[in-house]
Amino acid sequence: MAYKNLVIVESPAKAKTIEKYLGKQYKVVASKGHLRDLPKSKMGVDIDNNYEPYYISIRGKGDLIKELKKYADKAEKVYLASDPDREGEAIAWHLSYLLGLNPKDNIRVVFNEITKDAVKLAFKDPRPIDMSLVDAQQARRVLDRLVGYTISPILWKKVKKGLSAGRVQSVALKLIIDREKDIQEFVPKEYWQIVGAFIKDKKVFSAQFYGVNGKKVELKTKEDVEDIQKKLTSRDYQVTDVVKKERKRQPALPFTTSSLQQEAVRKLNFRTGRTMAIAQQLYEGVSIGRTGTVGLITYMRTDSTRISDVAKTEAIDFITQTHGQAYVGKTTSKNSKAAQDAHEAIRPTSVFRTPESLEKYLTKEQFKLYALIWARFVASQMSQAVYDTVQATLMQNQVQFKANGSVVKFPGFLKVYEESSDDKKSEKQLTLPELVVGDVVLSKDIEPTQHFTQPPARYSEATLIKVLEENGVGRPSTYAPTLDTIQRRYYVKLVSKRFEPTELGGIVNTLITTFFPNIVDVHFTAEMETDLDDIEEGKRVWQEVIDLFYKPFSLYLEKAETDIEKIDIKDEPAGFDCPECSSPMVIKIGKFGKFYACSNFPDCRYTQAIVKKIDVSCPQCQKGEILERKSKKNKIFYGCSCYPECDFVSWDKPVGRNCPKDNAYLIEKKVRGGKQIVCSHCDYKEEVQK
Repeated sequence: MAYKNLVIVESPAKAKTIEKYLGKQYKVVASKGHLRDLPKSKMGVDIDNNYEPYYISIRGKGDLIKELKKYADKAEKVYLASDPDREGEAIAWHLSYLLGLNPKDNIRVVFNEITKDAVKLAFKDPRPIDMSLVDAQQARRVLDRLVGYTISPILWKKVKKGLSAGRVQSVALKLIIDREKDIQEFVPKEYWQIVGAFIKDKKVFSAQFYGVNGKKVELKTKEDVEDIQKKLTSRDYQVTDVVKKERKRQPALPFTTSSLQQEAVRKLNFRTGRTMAIAQQLYEGVSIGRTGTVGLITYMRTDSTRISDVAKTEAIDFITQTHGQAYVGKTTSKNSKAAQDAHEAIRPTSVFRTPESLEKYLTKEQFKLYALIWARFVASQMSQAVYDTVQATLMQNQVQFKANGSVVKFPGFLKVYEESSDDKKSEKQLTLPELVVGDVVLSKDIEPTQHFTQPPARYSEATLIKVLEENGVGRPSTYAPTLDTIQRRYYVKLVSKRFEPTELGGIVNTLITTFFPNIVDVHFTAEMETDLDDIEEGKRVWQEVIDLFYKPFSLYLEKAETDIEKIDIKDEPAGFDCPECSSPMVIKIGKFGKFYACSNFPDCRYTQAIVKKIDVSCPQCQKGEILERKSKKNKIFYGCSCYPECDFVSWDKPVGRNCPKDNAYLIEKKVRGGKQIVCSHCDYKEEVQK
C-alpha cells in the first residue's frame, strides 16, 4: 500500500497543496464541499420529534462517496481536515458518519493557514470532532430551513412562484427599503456657506465663515448671508486667535471578513462574492516558483482581529528592517463582542512575501487583493500617524472666519496604507502661512454659495455589510450569499453601485413585515445570532434555541396562511402586439428583470428583451442604433440594433461623437468623482463630469 494515512479536505486545490507538505505516507483527497444535506424536495426537519434533521447524500455525490470509502478502507488512519469553522466541522462530522469513523476519536485536524509549518504542526495535535460547533451549524441550517420552507410557499401561493424569504436576507431587504422611504420622504433644507480666500505674505489660503461675537451662526437663507456681508466693510481681517495642536491617528485593525469585503468594494471595486472567491484561492495555495504551492493568507472567514504572536514578531522584524524602529507600533487587537475567536484576522502567512515579490505568480485580481490584505496587516502593526494642526480665527467687525491647516509630522502607518471610507475622503494636507495673533490679512475674494441638505445615500455593498455587522445580523460567511440572493430574486437591483428596491421587493417586504415581524426585526435577529453563538460555545442546547423561535413563529404562520390575500401583480401593457399570434404584449418580471412576453401564454411563448435606446447611431455600421442591453449576469452592455448583421458590442456607453485625434468613437467611462469621455482607441480624454 502506497499510503498509511488518508486526509480529506474540501477542495482539490487545498488537497494538492497539503499533499506536498505531508509526504508519501499521506494521501490527500477532496470532498468537494458538503456530501450530506437536508433534501431540497421537502422540509427535512421533523418538528414533532425535537426538530430532528433528516440528512441525505447530495445528488451527484454518490460516486465520490464510494471513492472516499475505498480510500478510507485502505488507510490505517483517516484525518478530516476541512476548514476551521462551523461549516468545516459539520463537513467533518458528516464524513465521519459516511465513512464509519468515531467522531470522538482524534480524527479532526485544523489549521488557520496552509503553510508547511502550520500543516505539519496541526497533524501533531489532532482532536475529536467538536460537537458544539457541529450543533451550531445544524441549528443555523435547521432554523434557515424552517423559515425558508414555510414562508416561501406562502409567497409562491399569494404572490409569485420562485420567491423566497430568509432570516438575514429579509432583514437586508427591509434595511434597503427603509432607506428608500427615508430618501423619498426627505425634505431638502436650504443653507448657505461663505468661503473667503485670504492673502498673507503672498500666499493664498481659505477660511470659512464661523459666526458673530464668538458664537456659531447658521446661514439658512440669502437674507442671512446679506446681513453678514453688510458687516464686512473692508479687505482687512485681524488674526484674533491661533491654536496649534498635535493630533495622532491610529492604524486600522487587520481585516475581518466583513471589513475585507467592504474595503475591496471601495478600493478595488470588487463585488463581495468575487472578493471571497479570490481570497479562497489565496488561502488554498498558489504556486510561487521554486517554493512550490503555498497558502498566501490565513483563513478568510473570520470576525476576529486577533493576531498570533509569531505573526506579530515577524511583522515587527519586517517593519524594523524596512522602515526603522520608529515605525513599529504598540497596537493591541480588540475583538467585537460577537467575534468568534477561533482563528485570527485575515493576514499574509508571511509578511516577507511582499506583493511585489509575488506579482509575477498571481493574476491581476489575486495581486490586488493580496496587496490590500498585506498592506492592511503591516499597517496595523505600525506606529501612529502624527499631524500638526492649526486653527486660526480671522475677524472683522465681530464677524469671524476660521482657517484650518493640517500637516503630517510623522507618517507612521500611512507609509504603507490608508483606510478608505464611504462618506469621507482621505485627509488632505492643508498648509497655512505663518499666522500670529495681531496679524492683519487681506481678503482676496468672499464667495457665498447656496446649498441644500442631501437625503441619506442608498446602501452600497460595503455600507450594507457594515450596517448588518454593526447590528449583529448575520456572520462572516453569510454576507456575500445574502446580497447575491436578494439580487437574484429581483427584490433589489444595483444602480450605480447602490441598492434600489424593486416593486416586487416592496411587496415581499410588506408581507413579511406585516405577518412575520420578528423575521425582519434587527434586534430579534441579532439576539438569535447570539443564541446560536452560545450553542457553539456549549452554553445552550440547539433544539431548545430552535424551539424558543419556532413556537411563536408557527402562530404567525397559521395567521399568514388565512389572512394574506392573493396579490395579483398585474402585467403592465407593452403597447404593441405579439408578432407571432397578434395578442397584446405585456411586461413581466423575471430572474434578470423585466422583459416583454405574450399575454396569450402558455399557448404562445413568444418573449422579447426590453432594450433601451440611447439615441446614438452605431459607430461600426452607421445604419443601426445603439441599444442598452443586459447580459445573463445582469451587467449592462451596448450593442447594435442590426445584430447579428452588425456585431458591434461595448461595455462602455458610446456618446455619438468621434475623437478629435484619430476619429475613433468616444465612450463614457465611470471614474472616481464622476464620468469621463475618453477615446475607444487612443489616449484622448476629456475633463471628468461630476
